[in-house]
Amino acid sequence: MLSFLAILILGFLLGMRHATDPDHVVAVTTIVTKQPGIAKAGLIGVLWGLGHTFTIFVVGTMIILFQVTIPPRVGLSMELTVAAMLILLGVLNLTGTLRWLQEKFTPNSGVPTAAGLRSDADLVGLQCCDTFAQAQREVVQSKFWIHRTLKSLGLYNALRPLVIGIVHGLAGSAAVALLVMTTIRDPWWAITYLFLFGIGTIAGMMIITAVIAMPFAFTVRRFSGWNRGMAVASGLLSLVFGLFLSYQIGFVDGLFTTHPLWTPR
Repeated sequence: MLSFLAILILGFLLGMRHATDPDHVVAVTTIVTKQPGIAKAGLIGVLWGLGHTFTIFVVGTMIILFQVTIPPRVGLSMELTVAAMLILLGVLNLTGTLRWLQEKFTPNSGVPTAAGLRSDADLVGLQCCDTFAQAQREVVQSKFWIHRTLKSLGLYNALRPLVIGIVHGLAGSAAVALLVMTTIRDPWWAITYLFLFGIGTIAGMMIITAVIAMPFAFTVRRFSGWNRGMAVASGLLSLVFGLFLSYQIGFVDGLFTTHPLWTPR
C-alpha cells in the first residue's frame, strides 16, 4: 500500500516537472507576454493545465483500459500537432494577430464599487455579529476577485490556453499512459496516477506562468518597449522551436519517410 501511495505522490511531482517541458513553457510564454498581470497569468496556467489534463486523462484512460497500441506514425502525428501549434502561435504573435484578437475579444471588465461592497456588508451585519460580517466580506471580496479576473480575460483569452493545453496533452498522453502501464499493473491505480499527474501539471503550470508574468507586470509602465521586444522574442522563439520540432519529428524520427520510428517520451 505504501509503495502505491509513493508512486501516486511521485505522479503528482512528475506532473509538476512535466509542466516545465520546453514546448509547454514556450507555448504559454507567447500567451503570457500578451496578457500581463500575475493573477491573470496564473489563471492562464490553470486553464492550460486543465486542457492538458483533460486530454491525458481521457486518452490515457482509454489506452490503459482497452490496451490500445499506438502505431509509430500515429504517435508521431500526435507529437507533430504540438509543433504545428507552436508555429501557429509564433506566426500570430509576430504578425500582431494575437494582439488584435486580444484587443477585439477582451472585454472592459467592470470592477465592483466600494458602495456595493458596503451594501453587502450591511446586509450581513443586520443578520449576524460583526465577526461573521467581516468573514462574509472577505468571502465576497474573494468572489469578486475571481469574477474580475475571469471577466477581464474574456471568452477568447480563456479558451485559447485551454485549447493549446488540449493539443499538448494529445502529444504526451500516449507516452504517459504507456509509462504507467509498465509500472502499475492495476488499471484503476494507473488511472488514479494519471489524475494526480494532471493535478501536478496544473499546479506546476500555474506557478510557471505566474513567474513568467512577474517581470512583465512590474515593467509594463516604465519599460513598455522592453515588454514589446520580449513579446516579439517569444513569438520568434515559438516559431523557431516549432520548426525544429517539425524537422525532428518529420525527418529524424521518420514521420515523412517510409520508416517512422517513434519512442514515447
